[in-house]
Amino acid sequence: MKINKKVEDVLNKQVNAELWSAYLYLSMSAWCERQGLKGFANWMRVQFQEETSHALKIYDYILNRSGEINLQPIAAVERSWKNVLELFEATYNHECAVSEMITSCYETALAEKDHATAGMLQWFIDEQTEEESNALEIIDQIKLVGDKGDGIFFIDKELASRTFVDSTKKAE
Repeated sequence: MKINKKVEDVLNKQVNAELWSAYLYLSMSAWCERQGLKGFANWMRVQFQEETSHALKIYDYILNRSGEINLQPIAAVERSWKNVLELFEATYNHECAVSEMITSCYETALAEKDHATAGMLQWFIDEQTEEESNALEIIDQIKLVGDKGDGIFFIDKELASRTFVDSTKKAE
C-alpha cells in the first residue's frame, strides 16, 4: 500500500533532521579532536554513524511504501562549545528535540490511520529514550569529576571503546 502523503512529508522532514543530527555529531567529533579528546571524538563519531543509519532506515521505509524521497538542504551546525559539559548538555537537549520530532511523526501516522508507519516509528521512540539516557549518564559523570583533569581523562578512555553497531538492521 502506498504511503499517505502527509506521513510521507513528515518522514521526509525527519530524514533531513536525522542527517542534520549526523552533521552535528560530526562537528562535535571534530571539536573534541581539536581539544585532544579522542575518546569523546570517537563517541560523537559513533553518534554520527547512528544518525546516518536512522536517516537511511526512514529513507528505505518511504521507498518500500512506494513513496517519494524529497531530500532538502542540510542547515549549518554549531562548531564550538565551551567545554565537554556544555557539549553533552547540547547533546542531551538535541536528543530531546529529536524525541519530540519522532513523536510528532508518530502522531501524524496515527492521525492518518497509518498503523504500519506508527509501528515502525515505535522503534525510534524506544531508541530516543536510550539516546537521552546515554547523554544524561555522561553529563552526570562529567559533573562528578569536573570538566578537566584526571576524571575527564578516564571518561575519555572509556568513550574511546564505543563502536558502531547498526541496530536499525533486521536480525538475519
